[in-house]
Amino acid sequence: MSGGINIARTDKLRAFALLSPAYLWLTLAVFLPLSAMAFFSFLTEVPFGDAEWSVTLTNYSAFFESSTFSRLLLKSVMLGVKVTALCVLIGFPCAWVLAKMIKGRAREALFLMVILPFWSNSLVRIFSWAIVLRGNGVLDKFVNAIWPWDVKVNLLFSEWAIVIGLVHSYLPYVILTSYLALQAIDDSLIEAARSLGAKWWTILWRIVLPLSAPGLLAGAVLVFVPVVGSFMEPRILGGRMGTYYGTLIEDQFVAVFNWPLGAALSFILLAVVLIILAVASPILKRAQT
Repeated sequence: MSGGINIARTDKLRAFALLSPAYLWLTLAVFLPLSAMAFFSFLTEVPFGDAEWSVTLTNYSAFFESSTFSRLLLKSVMLGVKVTALCVLIGFPCAWVLAKMIKGRAREALFLMVILPFWSNSLVRIFSWAIVLRGNGVLDKFVNAIWPWDVKVNLLFSEWAIVIGLVHSYLPYVILTSYLALQAIDDSLIEAARSLGAKWWTILWRIVLPLSAPGLLAGAVLVFVPVVGSFMEPRILGGRMGTYYGTLIEDQFVAVFNWPLGAALSFILLAVVLIILAVASPILKRAQT
């Protein structure tokens, strides 16, 4: 009995030793910055230099006193829904093609195209889209080259430009997570359904979607959470139309130097995202069963 207890204790110590670097990294990279931001959100002034500060709830009450904050937050949530929906609609068929229809080097080439955006700087990608979408840009010249009439295509500084830039940035997350889930589906299940006369939409709805739902939902979450707080794409591609909750928070830290209000707005955004995920979690679990 004592030998079994010693073995169990040794296993726990070994597991703790293996996991301690990860926990240490999480503490240093996540919890400490969050703790500092939480502390700042309750202050009247940033505690730098000789500034006098005190504890207050004014930063949080400012959100509820101004309708502008809540309106921008709703605008950002709707942007996250649109971008996530487009990523799912585009990414899931791409993942299906990669997982079930293409083999060998062709798959490797397509995978390279999928992960290629990760190899470039985000600012480079955004400014590249600005060159493509602006008036007299690449898209404008291409359309006029194949269209018999003179057409002006200028999507820059519009919501569509922001959506296009965000979809391009986050689409690979949906493709990769959906691919892993689809790759795990046994092909014999699909073949059996086909041999029994099931239509393609029945196979998709009754077999493919339920079995691939974990990967698809994981990709959707990986897209929705950062998009709600995004600020670079709206700032560069949206112009005056690109004022969202993320740009508002950026302004508090960079332009106004009101770190307490920016920290409070950030934690309100975090709370809203967690509430949305908590509310959607039972619905998503029910969809998987």
